[in-house]
Amino acid sequence: MIYALIVLAIILVFAVGVYNGLIKLKNKVNEAWADIDTQLKRRYDLIPNFVETVKGYASHEAGTLEKVVQARTQAMGAQNPKDKEAAENMLSQTLKSIFALAENYPELKANQNFLELQKALKEIEEHIQLSRRYYNATVRDFNTKIQVFPNNLLAGILGFIKRDFFQADDSEKENVKVSFQKTDEAPAETPAEAPTPQVPETPETPAPTPETPEAPNEEQAPTPPQA
Repeated sequence: MIYALIVLAIILVFAVGVYNGLIKLKNKVNEAWADIDTQLKRRYDLIPNFVETVKGYASHEAGTLEKVVQARTQAMGAQNPKDKEAAENMLSQTLKSIFALAENYPELKANQNFLELQKALKEIEEHIQLSRRYYNATVRDFNTKIQVFPNNLLAGILGFIKRDFFQADDSEKENVKVSFQKTDEAPAETPAEAPTPQVPETPETPAPTPETPEAPNEEQAPTPPQA
């Protein structure tokens, strides 16, 4: 009986240790996600000012500006990291279109308000990247903790499940490239000249040379008869 109580006590201590460790990691993941959410909200608050500034110089570009507004609305409505990831990547692409659009408007590019907004957005993007890295690191530790043995025996029972990473799309990491020339079309290939067929050479036969009559030899010419 006493041995059973000892074993039960050991199991209980182990379960409490696993539970407390998972709770600490779960709280770190939640705090890291809250930091990302704070930075994203800062970007959401900045976008309307961007749209209004661009609209003052390129009001006829309503289609591009409307896409930015719609992407912002979808990103704000996303709840879990997976949906948030897709919405944020879409929003980043539409924001790039604004900077590409500004290349056609030198006055907009030189506008002080636009430059300040661009600088602020760059700082926010850097904070988002740092927060994303920290969040993904904590998610990795948490997911590893609940998957290793013997923690995996208790993690599911205690209600701990894997958390999703928050990653950026590859195209989001690239700088904006603005080009007004079609460079994606490959030059038309000129058809290769067909090789001319080789006619087998026939041996040339020397043409017969006409025989010229030999001139009479003056020394042998017959002398006329004497009268």
